[in-house]
Amino acid sequence: MISTGDLYQVYLQHPTVQTDTRKLQPGDVFFALKGPNFNANAFAHDALNAGAAYVVADELTGAPHDRILLVEDVLSSLQELALHHRRTFDIPFIAITGSNGKTTTKELIHTVLSSKYITYTTEGNLNNHIGIPLTLLKIKKDAEIAVIEMGANHLKEIEAYCRYVLPTHGIITNCGKAHLEGFGSPEGVRKAKGELFDFLRGNNGTAFIFDDYDYLHEMSAGIEKIIPYGIHKGFVSGNVAHNKPYIAVQIKDGPMIETQLVGDYNLPNILCAAAVGKYFHIPQDVVAAAIAGYTPSNSRSQLVEQGTNKIIFDAYNANPSSMMAAIENMAGIESGRKVLVLGAMKEMGADSIAEHQQLVDQIAQYKWKHVALVGGDFAKTGHNFLYFPTPEEAGKWLRAQQLQDAYILIKGSRGIAMEKVLG
Repeated sequence: MISTGDLYQVYLQHPTVQTDTRKLQPGDVFFALKGPNFNANAFAHDALNAGAAYVVADELTGAPHDRILLVEDVLSSLQELALHHRRTFDIPFIAITGSNGKTTTKELIHTVLSSKYITYTTEGNLNNHIGIPLTLLKIKKDAEIAVIEMGANHLKEIEAYCRYVLPTHGIITNCGKAHLEGFGSPEGVRKAKGELFDFLRGNNGTAFIFDDYDYLHEMSAGIEKIIPYGIHKGFVSGNVAHNKPYIAVQIKDGPMIETQLVGDYNLPNILCAAAVGKYFHIPQDVVAAAIAGYTPSNSRSQLVEQGTNKIIFDAYNANPSSMMAAIENMAGIESGRKVLVLGAMKEMGADSIAEHQQLVDQIAQYKWKHVALVGGDFAKTGHNFLYFPTPEEAGKWLRAQQLQDAYILIKGSRGIAMEKVLG
């Protein structure tokens, strides 16, 4: 069995790690992960034939090979290797978690910090027990700051990530009703997300908190250094100047930040990035320019223009708090042609139907030109709106309306695949 130290010497010679044979490039080190429905140990020789420099495996399914490195457990070895690499850095590591907005906040912070520092961050949604180690192993020796996103749907996950990320700074964007199936309750969400603050509390870390959320004050109590940001007060504070539909934020005693983000629910995300930038000594005008230049992707708060219609496309994730915020944002837009096309929420647990019903009741409080609900537990709610079992059917209906000068919100959990509404 190869030790972590010896494996790290291999990594230094071949510093590109891969866990998917379809993405394998010559010279990569392939980690043969296994799960309930797959076992990549079976592809060890295929990986070598495809050009892998080495394969890390915990089962030998073919002939022995001097470039197949055996370990007790491949996943544990990947995480231990990531920890070993992390310990070679003496730079700020900023960890971000939360129910909503963590990816947008991560992207904004990365954009701001990159204006002054060599900054590495989580790519896409590589924010789990496999993605985070891969992210750490992509950080090169020239790094000056790292920004790591942490996703979780069960207790103790964030705690486990902290063991190999070793964050020096942390952000919990918020704690809403997300992944209730795994967390059990809103209190479970706070306990799970709070594992990041628990680590900072025990390791002299620094927490950035949104001052307007009382529960974040409670969760961060005892952390040695707390940097608040908020609407009314904080290290950085500011308000929405307008939202037509891109949000602009006026920083108190600072610049106006014009953004390419849709929705006033992005205010805390923007203020957080501004606070982090100020904390790391980046001038406010540089921070404002960096945020203004950020263009959202990955189906998050994107504005898609089709003809005369403006489509707010936010179909990467959905939970009660993010759905309610998006609906309230749409309700505040001044237009007589507002359309909602909402996909069902996933991982809501025993309260799923009740949570969907609460959304339906919220929608009914406002006037809309059309409302179409798609899939899942929307089928089990009481309402007078349109309902479609699939996003394809909703998309066909939407195109048949031949709308002009309309604002259209398309949002839903990733599992519903609301991008199919756009065809």
